[in-house]
Amino acid sequence: MHEHTTIDLSEVKNTEDCQLDVFSETVSEYKKLYEKGVRNIVDVTNFGMGRNIPFVEKAAELSEINIIHSTGFYQEEFYPVQVWRETKEQLAERMIKEINEGIKGTNVKAGIIGEIGTSFNEWTVTEKKVFDAVVIAHRETNKPITTHTSIGTLGLEQVEFFKSEKVDLDKVVIGHVDLTGDADYILNMLKQGVYVEFDTVGKESYMPDRTRAEMLKKIQDAGYIERVFLSMDITRKSHLEYQGGLGYSFLLDSFVPLMQSHGITDESIDKMLVKNPMTFMNT
Repeated sequence: MHEHTTIDLSEVKNTEDCQLDVFSETVSEYKKLYEKGVRNIVDVTNFGMGRNIPFVEKAAELSEINIIHSTGFYQEEFYPVQVWRETKEQLAERMIKEINEGIKGTNVKAGIIGEIGTSFNEWTVTEKKVFDAVVIAHRETNKPITTHTSIGTLGLEQVEFFKSEKVDLDKVVIGHVDLTGDADYILNMLKQGVYVEFDTVGKESYMPDRTRAEMLKKIQDAGYIERVFLSMDITRKSHLEYQGGLGYSFLLDSFVPLMQSHGITDESIDKMLVKNPMTFMNT
């Protein structure tokens, strides 16, 4: 529900590792995912993040996985110049065009709006303009919205924004909430009606997977597991298997058994990986 087939954040992050553009290696991993039962991937690479539609479409064709494309503007540090030059209405029109007509001159249409983000403990004026534009685009197209929170911060503030704009919270997922390490904070969001993503699975330098599993157990016990998605948010060459990284299959091969060992039921796992995303995308 939150991956990148290709992405380029290398200029801002000052490392070529953040230019994820290794075609054969990505296709190889996607084929493994297909063999394990994966049929859909939501690719949240959008304006200014190095989108390459032919690359992604070819990867989809060769792996037989359906890849859902996104539209939107990521986070201020990575915004393209249009975000500052244009009004929120103009930015909304860009997103609407990508949903209704196609992305970057192709006939490939966006199926989701995002990932749209706030900075670490700060919601900048320009980011607020993007969120306003997203609401306009969402009202016009009814496409679901997926967000980025920087290390999990400002998740509740994002929820309050969408509530204030009377956006149907069944159409909103707050991203990277697993990085908070705080199950009660996440439950506070869930109780208000949004979906959340534990989408940095395997990134133990940020948060141990054991903590993710413990939080999911609390969410399951509280009765909100039907509002949770799982993903890995792979963004670097070094995240892939060919460079010794965990690879896209880690979620299924390693994190699922870890969840089971923490009392997460097979029913809950099926909901997070299959039923919840299908409900969200088809609402």
